[in-house]
Amino acid sequence: MADRTTQGSIQGGAGDGGVDGIRTFPFPVELSVGGVGMQVGAMGAGRTWHADAPLERVHRIDFHVVMLFDSGPVRHMIDFAEYEATAGDVLWIRPGQVHRFSPTCEYRGTVLTMQPGFLPRATVEATGLYRYDLPPLLRPSDAQLAGLKASVTQLQREYEDSSTLPLSLHTSVLRHSLTAFLLRLAHLAASSAEAGRRAESTFTLFRDAVEKGFPTNHSVSAYADALGYSRRTLVRAVRAATGETPKGFIDKRVVLEAKRLLAHTDLPIGRVGAAVGFPDAANFSKFFHQHTDLTPAAFRTELRQE
Repeated sequence: MADRTTQGSIQGGAGDGGVDGIRTFPFPVELSVGGVGMQVGAMGAGRTWHADAPLERVHRIDFHVVMLFDSGPVRHMIDFAEYEATAGDVLWIRPGQVHRFSPTCEYRGTVLTMQPGFLPRATVEATGLYRYDLPPLLRPSDAQLAGLKASVTQLQREYEDSSTLPLSLHTSVLRHSLTAFLLRLAHLAASSAEAGRRAESTFTLFRDAVEKGFPTNHSVSAYADALGYSRRTLVRAVRAATGETPKGFIDKRVVLEAKRLLAHTDLPIGRVGAAVGFPDAANFSKFFHQHTDLTPAAFRTELRQE
């Protein structure tokens, strides 16, 4: 079974805002060697790895981007959080995440982009490609960094050698080389999470259920019942994996989506509230203020004045 995107509402192509008005840019297949579903190469002036995506404006992409930095610092916004990366650091941006490049920073290093569907489902599961609970910014040890660099160098060598093998075999070799790199990256991402934050099967099911249901379902008990767990079991699993309560996890996801819609669409406040499960605009405003110390209108105004 092929890989598929599971985060957010990823619809439409470049210039198309999809259902929520946020511009989404597709993987630039035409720019990859041989038209395969990945690219790997150097970041920097003259490169086409970001295609037509606007560097200075927030947008979504429907593919993975992994940046290994040779220099820094570089500030990069991902889902309203600012991350500062320097030499030796790794940024992993997943499909559907809202992000923005820094127009004042020089991006130097190696970048890997990968289209959903390029890897089989078993590899996707093994490498945790859609672990949105893990931090985007990774700081490998010297040994981990050496392994990542050696792996991505081999991947780049295979990617650029499009004449030695037939295209089908070339693509197969790329998939295997990419899997080797991603297994290293996934191990780094998991080990970089706070101690004790292990994603158990109970939490994984809960996380996936929240991702599908948060626009209409904010009830911890309802999720527990649907998954066949007691509320206490769910609380323990979510705390172990994230350090948060299940209610806190749900509310955090709702607030994130509300921020996305307020900042990057012109939907009326009431419609934003309805889109995240609050048919009553007053209740939405109260909820949003409770979690951000700002009203929805004030948040929107503040973001657009920057």
